[in-house]
Amino acid sequence: MADVEASDITIRAAGRDDSGLILHFIRELAIYEKAEHEVLATESSIASSLFDSGSIAHALIGEYRDEAIGFAIYFYNYSTWQAKKGLYLEDLYVSPAHRGSGMGKALLQYLARTAVKENCGRFEWSVLDWNEPAIGFYHRMGAVPQDEWTKFRLSDDDLLMVASGDA
Repeated sequence: MADVEASDITIRAAGRDDSGLILHFIRELAIYEKAEHEVLATESSIASSLFDSGSIAHALIGEYRDEAIGFAIYFYNYSTWQAKKGLYLEDLYVSPAHRGSGMGKALLQYLARTAVKENCGRFEWSVLDWNEPAIGFYHRMGAVPQDEWTKFRLSDDDLLMVASGDA
């Protein structure tokens, strides 16, 4: 995709009516990441987890000439060292036919402006180590990998075991 005008790109806050669209993008992303079998989200669970009162996550829809071509999901975390909140980007995705349109950059810039406006000390995200196109894109945007940190996760039965004290 070439010759895209910035005026052709719109970033907007997602609403409950976008739950099906968000699920579509999540499935596309999961296919790209070779993890489609891991998607447990449904339109209903997206609607409640993102748009019910008390939700901690936020969603954006990226549109090119009024066509939804990407999305981002983010939430706020906290840095004890900075004593400030941070913005954590959970997912950023642009449909394959529209990569190179400037949408990824527009979504990242929108979130950076949000982080600045909200007085966040950090704007962070994770990327799969094999996703060279994304890694290159983030490097070009000036992002610095945090190689000294190792991400840990508890889920499913392991989470239940730790929670019950059986670990």
